[in-house]
Amino acid sequence: MDKSIYQAYEDEIRALEEEIRLLTEKYEDIRQESTFFSDEEILKSIKSFQGETKGQEYPSDLKAQLESLGTDLSFFMTLTGFQFTSHSKKTVEKTENRTVQKHRLSGKCHSLSFQLEFQLLEMQNNEKVSAVVSELSIVMESREDSDVSKFVSSTEEHGNLLTFFRSLSAYAEWYEHRRRTFLHFK
Repeated sequence: MDKSIYQAYEDEIRALEEEIRLLTEKYEDIRQESTFFSDEEILKSIKSFQGETKGQEYPSDLKAQLESLGTDLSFFMTLTGFQFTSHSKKTVEKTENRTVQKHRLSGKCHSLSFQLEFQLLEMQNNEKVSAVVSELSIVMESREDSDVSKFVSSTEEHGNLLTFFRSLSAYAEWYEHRRRTFLHFK
C-alpha cells in the first residue's frame, strides 16, 4: 500500500480522537451542571412520573427515603424561611487535588429575593478537604436600604456565605414583620 492511504487513515483517526475528546468534555460539563427546581416543578414532575409508572412497584425503602427528604426540605424551609428556586454549577478547573467550580444560586428568604454567584475552590491534602469562596457577587431586591447595601458589600469582600445566610434570615424575618405592621396602619 502506498503512504497516502496510510496518511488518510491516520488523519481520519486523529479527527475521530479529537471529536471524542470534545464530546467527552461536553458530556462532563453537562454532567457537572445541576439545577434545583421549585417545589411546584418538583411536585409536577413527581405526579407525572407517578402517572407514567402506575402498576410498577418500587422498593418501599426508596419511597420512605423520598418522603423523608420531602419532610426534611419542608422543615428546613419553614425553619429558615429560605426557598431556593435555582442552582447551577459548572466545573471550571479540575486536577488531582484541586477543583474550581462556579455556582449560581437564587431564591427567596421570606419575601426578599436574592441571587448569588461565586467560585468555590476545593483543595484536598491527604485526608482533609478545604474550601474557599471567591468572586462572590450578591444581588438583592432591597439594596435601596443603605445598611443592607453595606452588609452586601462587606459580605462580597470577605466571601463569607455562612454569615450572609444567617444575617439574611434574621433581617428578612424582621423585614417581613415591619412590612406587615406598616400595612396594618395604612
